[in-house]
Amino acid sequence: MPDSLAEARERLARANRLIANEGVLDAFGHVSMRHPTDPTRYLLSRSRGPELVQADDILEFDLESQPLKPPTARLYSERVIHGEIYKARPDVNAICHHHASSVLPFCISGTELKPVYHLGAAMGETVPFWDSRDEFGDTNLLVTKAAEGASLARALGPHWTVLMRHHGATVVGRTLEEVAFRAIYTVRNAALQIHAHLLGNVAPLTREETRLAADHNLGHGPVMRAWEYWNMRLDKAESRMPRARRPDIESRSRTRAAGHTIGRGRKK
Repeated sequence: MPDSLAEARERLARANRLIANEGVLDAFGHVSMRHPTDPTRYLLSRSRGPELVQADDILEFDLESQPLKPPTARLYSERVIHGEIYKARPDVNAICHHHASSVLPFCISGTELKPVYHLGAAMGETVPFWDSRDEFGDTNLLVTKAAEGASLARALGPHWTVLMRHHGATVVGRTLEEVAFRAIYTVRNAALQIHAHLLGNVAPLTREETRLAADHNLGHGPVMRAWEYWNMRLDKAESRMPRARRPDIESRSRTRAAGHTIGRGRKK
């Protein structure tokens, strides 16, 4: 984990933009990370499109998902997703909630999402399915109450990805880089699974293949190789933005360089 709160804010802001640049997030969805020095807090942006998030947008929350300082801007209504999962999973240090178009068919149909290629193993051996109606009946499908967030956390259990009926998915990881890896490759796996269905029978990885592939792909080397590549793609995308919208170049370089020294996260 990063040493300073300022560095953590910069890295988290960049992770929001990076995951959006890879097509997982659009105007909606959000990425959080556990506070670098206080596991009873987490960091999350104010309510803003992920592709626009800057370090100054990042706020501190307790595990009840209450801001540490009185907010001066609108907050994400679904921040309880993050607080309740951090409560339930001390091994989780980063969370991404998204509504990627390749994953939504599985949320709508109830079809099981399975790893179908080696990088797809990052989703984990099992992807549970959470239906809010089981406990809360008909709702607007947003997860805005602590009880709803706690229910989602229970459905996630010890796994790394959970599908949400007619809504999207929530992905967790031990580090910010890992959650980006899991989220991006789960979305790509979902697209490949749909395409493969058009050709006929889909043969997913076996449980042991999934475990072995995930153990390899989620090692520090592969994760940071992908993180470096996605950072380069983000740099190119942001260099084409109007100058007034570009993130600070010096801060961006510091954040990227810091990412190369990050290990697998704090042990709990």
